[in-house]
This record gives sequence, structure tokens and C-alpha cells, in this order.
Amino acid sequence: MPAWDTIIPAEDLVAMQKEWGMSRGFGAQPALIVVDMTYAFVDDRSPTGYGKTGWPCVAAIRQLLDLCRSLQLPIFYSGGLPVRNPAERGLWKSSGRQLPPGLPDPHSIVPDLEPLPSETVIRKRRPSAFFGTELASLLTFHRVDTVIVTGMVTSGCVRATAVDAFSHNLRVIVPEECVADRAQIPHAVNLFDIHMKYGDVMPLAEVMAALEATQPARQRT
Repeated sequence: MPAWDTIIPAEDLVAMQKEWGMSRGFGAQPALIVVDMTYAFVDDRSPTGYGKTGWPCVAAIRQLLDLCRSLQLPIFYSGGLPVRNPAERGLWKSSGRQLPPGLPDPHSIVPDLEPLPSETVIRKRRPSAFFGTELASLLTFHRVDTVIVTGMVTSGCVRATAVDAFSHNLRVIVPEECVADRAQIPHAVNLFDIHMKYGDVMPLAEVMAALEATQPARQRT
């Protein structure tokens, strides 16, 4: 059952489905994007972290990550950058509180999802993994036509990345268990909006089954 089933009124569902919600599915060359699965978002000790949904999201992404590696798919991560001045911080509405002592580097990707040396980590200051980065160019190099967007948070960096991917004419797949937010209504509503307009929100099991069915067996390690 999609996360939005108990949130979106039936009348709104009917109205949207008259024109929106057509599935685009997978193309020929998918890639995995892991958005901001860093201590800053996953660890409760961080002012912006939310472990209640973050750590289950880590576990779900790990399943998908293992499969994508076995299929030799391109894999990209995103994470933040240290802030040295107000211009670099920008106009974020978070408090900007200092981190408590003893917390690992907030921009480090959590160990369960640690990138391999061959996997690219995109560093960014704004929500989308595309904005001001080389991600689009790297995807072009790999001839990617489909991005599987995972990570945190659904209503922020995940949504921004999904919309920018769509704007680059890429197919967008969002495995529902592989994204998380601090609040469940924004999580559900943004998944609904992505599914209606920009991509396909699917259960993780369906995403993994589709990858196993469509990727050539010769790609497996």
C-alpha cells in the first residue's frame, strides 16, 4: 500500500489520475543515486538527523545497493560540504546549531552504505544532487536513461533530485522503503506528487525484481 493511501483524499486521487500517474518504467541503462545518507540526516545526535526513519532507510538501501553492485550499475552518492561563511550556508531555514562533540563528520556517509573507491560522491550545498554539480555529465558518460533515487529526506533533497532528473529527461524510479523523512505527512505527500508527475514510486521488492529481470546476466559479478 503506498504511503499516501491514507493521506490523499479519494476525490483528489480521482482528479489527479484523470491526467497524471502514467508509469514510465525502466529504460535500458539504470543508475542508483544515494542522496545524503550521512550522519547529518541519519544520526539523532545531529540537529537535522532523524534516526527513527533514517536507519531503516539505510537497511533498505543496503539491499538495493548490493544488487546494483552485483549488476555493475553506475552508483552515485551525494553529501554536503563544510560551511565556512554565510554565503556558503545560503538561506537554509534550519537553525545552524553547532554539532555536539564526539559526533562523526556530519557529511560522512554512514558505514553501512560506504562508497567503494570506484563510486562517485557528489558534494553539494543545495537540495538537488544536480544543482551546481557534475552529476548530469557523469550520467551522460554512462549513457544512463533511468535513475533510481534513494535517500533523505523525501520532501527535500530526494524530491529536488527527482525533479531535476526528470528535467534532464531521465526516467525516475523511487523505491518507497529507500527514502525517508522526519515527518510522515510530507513524506507521503511528496511521494504521491513524484509518482503522479515525475517518476514511478514502487515497492523495493518490485524495483529489485525489475532490475534482475531486465539487466543482462553477463553483467553480474
